[in-house]
Amino acid sequence: MPLSLEDKKAQVAEVAEVAASAHSVVAAEYTGLTSVEMAELRAKARAGGVVMRVVKNTLAKRAFEGTDYECMADILVGPLLLAFSQEDPGSAARVVKDFAKDHQKLVTKAVSISGQLLPGSELDRLASMPTKDQAISMLMSVMQAPVTKLVQTLNEVPGKLVRTVAAVRDQKQSAA
Repeated sequence: MPLSLEDKKAQVAEVAEVAASAHSVVAAEYTGLTSVEMAELRAKARAGGVVMRVVKNTLAKRAFEGTDYECMADILVGPLLLAFSQEDPGSAARVVKDFAKDHQKLVTKAVSISGQLLPGSELDRLASMPTKDQAISMLMSVMQAPVTKLVQTLNEVPGKLVRTVAAVRDQKQSAA
């Protein structure tokens, strides 16, 4: 059943809203996946903080107008699913990559992050980006390293004094 004009406008508005708040978008061909496999993919996406949409390409092009993902207009050809990362830039890429390991019919066509269009082969690079929590912990460990080294250095002075006094004591005891 064809969509009415109002339904099309609603879909465009919904995709535009999701795209405006997304960190990145992954476009993948899903031809050959069963409805059960698609439901499994959608469940994994929801669990990973990813919004998935299957929308007509002309509607997606209109929804992307005025967003960072306008660059994807040329690759929107054929049946595609769009995965929008809402939590961190790599979440959609991780979901698609993990699902594609077991389902070869899911083929990444393109990736877009910060207005830059990348080929589907860059999916691994985006998927390997740390999550927000991982990035914060990495930053904190880098910030903590100089302080830890300073404390270790300051602690070494009295420790060395104690070892020297103990060595002198042991030397005097063995001489006596």
